Amino acid sequence: MVQSVERAMKIIRVLISDEKHAWPISELASATGLPISTLHRFLESMIQFGLVEQDPVTKHYKPGYTWMEIGFILHEKLNLRAVARPYMEELANEVEESIFLNVLAGTDSMPIEKVESPLKIRIDENLGERIPLTIGAPSKIILAYLKQDAITKVVSAQLARDKQPSFLEQLSEAKKSGYAISYEEKTEGTMAVAAPIIGYGNQLVGALSINAPCFRVTEDRLPLLIEKVKRQATTISARIGGV
Repeated sequence: MVQSVERAMKIIRVLISDEKHAWPISELASATGLPISTLHRFLESMIQFGLVEQDPVTKHYKPGYTWMEIGFILHEKLNLRAVARPYMEELANEVEESIFLNVLAGTDSMPIEKVESPLKIRIDENLGERIPLTIGAPSKIILAYLKQDAITKVVSAQLARDKQPSFLEQLSEAKKSGYAISYEEKTEGTMAVAAPIIGYGNQLVGALSINAPCFRVTEDRLPLLIEKVKRQATTISARIGGV
């Protein structure tokens, strides 16, 4: 496995060098030091994943567009906090509640940025704390936007069988409506409403949430919080190249 990765990286490093726009297999074999039969096998596999492309006319090889997609996704994650921060501050001032930015962390979500409410009674969470994807509005909206096999795996591992059907219905509704709500799921007396942040290639990169004491979120006020968190999440998504 290690040797395969080393060979694949050797091929890519040659392909992305400035020497040629595209490489004939004979010259690529010479540059990488790999036998043509071995090189051909690796190239075929890499083409399947979009890591390498072959010109249909010249049959020469060049890097595939998957690398660009990976680059955009990594760029989004590196810059998400910086992009989101001013919009989080604006939202915190508007609703006077604490605002959090969560990202996917394996089978958990993790808050990576927060702006605290200006009020004395406010919600606080530790940045970097791992929270199961089945607990809390930010976690649930992230989970709702994952692929179905990933959702099934997480729900099966984190919830008792009798709770799974109703929870899956919650996720379906959250995906459809574009927001999730939670009441006292992680901390007693608190609630949260969260919306997804969508980046390049329609990929989910995080969740924006308003976290508040339950007593401040009346039935009349809840629709306003939903509207505002969805609006700011959409704005952040647009700034990082998403929807």
